[in-house]
Amino acid sequence: MKKKVAFYTLGCKLNYSETSTIGRMFEENGFLKVDFIDTPDIFIINTCSVTENADKKCKKIVKEAKKISPNSFVAIIGCYAQLKPEEIVKINGVDAVLGAAEKFRLIDILKDFEKTNGPRIFSQDISEAITFNNSYSYGDRTRTFLKVQDGCNYSCSFCTIPLARGASRSDSILNIVNSAKEISKSGVKEIVLTGVNIGDFGIIEGKRTETFLDLIIALDELEGIERFRISSIEPNLLTNEIINFVSKSKKFVPHFHIPLQSGNNEILKLMRRRYQRELYQERINYIKEVMPHCCIGVDVITGFPNETDEDFLITYDFLMELNVSYLHVFTYSERENTLAATMDGKISQEVRNKRTTMLRILSEKKKRLFYEENLGRTELVLFENDIENNQMHGFTRNYIKISAKYDPILINETKLIVLNKINELGNVEVMEYLDCD
Repeated sequence: MKKKVAFYTLGCKLNYSETSTIGRMFEENGFLKVDFIDTPDIFIINTCSVTENADKKCKKIVKEAKKISPNSFVAIIGCYAQLKPEEIVKINGVDAVLGAAEKFRLIDILKDFEKTNGPRIFSQDISEAITFNNSYSYGDRTRTFLKVQDGCNYSCSFCTIPLARGASRSDSILNIVNSAKEISKSGVKEIVLTGVNIGDFGIIEGKRTETFLDLIIALDELEGIERFRISSIEPNLLTNEIINFVSKSKKFVPHFHIPLQSGNNEILKLMRRRYQRELYQERINYIKEVMPHCCIGVDVITGFPNETDEDFLITYDFLMELNVSYLHVFTYSERENTLAATMDGKISQEVRNKRTTMLRILSEKKKRLFYEENLGRTELVLFENDIENNQMHGFTRNYIKISAKYDPILINETKLIVLNKINELGNVEVMEYLDCD
């Protein structure tokens, strides 16, 4: 009988794309992919280590896995596995830990996934993670996350990603286009380009051979995919040329997610970010100049060391005045082997949480205002297989969430609507379709 394998993914969309690809590798090698609760023989847990909670979640998932299938083989991969393999093997129930250079070879390394006398670590120094492994998520009929870049050459003082994923490296445009063609055959309508630092796209075997602009120009000509969406891109790498191209693109949607982290220049210096607030402001202003209805998301960190109340209020006021659509707010947490963890001026957890709450409230206000500014406009909505209380959902090109009465024929279909009512959940509600058959 085929061995049953289940997967659990913690963290970012990049992790999800990699888990999906590894899952297909298992199926191609004769394993049966099952749900987490279907008494698997093997559990593969793909971890994150951006926040402290991600580490704790890994331990909880292992515990739950052993409850479901006590004799199962448990393997841990991902960022946490690369950073702290010795810590992970002490978790009761873990059989193997595989680092960044090993996770795509886990079938070759672990063979039949038979238990040994104790947990094993398969992990090299992160400098050995030099290969780019093509990955994309699969199974969602509407949207796929396509990995185009991995690793990072930046050295932000709060971040462990370069230690967990290695140096910046990319797939070739030719391979990416071919992957997008394969994805299009499944009926998927939207591809989200993802990576660790996708604006740094183009480094192959240590040499820059192509650019992110080259990539999106090539993908814009692809038949079979209706939409391409760009995931998070650094403000210093989001050039006017990229913005101009998206504004005129046939396929790339008017939506950017641009990390800020702090609106205070002194804190940005401590974070070792590669821009100041003035450049960020310029990017936002230019986007809104050429794409007035573009959706812009922002990453921001609260409670970074030495962030005084005054420093935080500078960030708060900057974000309040900034013409952006929503915020992703992260409460700073110390990560081992980062410069920030050694800094003086620690902020109490109570103050960190208070600042996070303030910014999340501001985010809700920003989102509501953005939705209201779009009322009366005509937009295309791509409906998803997301059903709740007889309601289905979808997103416009500029990332406004739409609610509609459930209709199975609408799943993975694009419809033209007028944005004319915000419901009690804060979504725009469909009143009528302008392109009914």
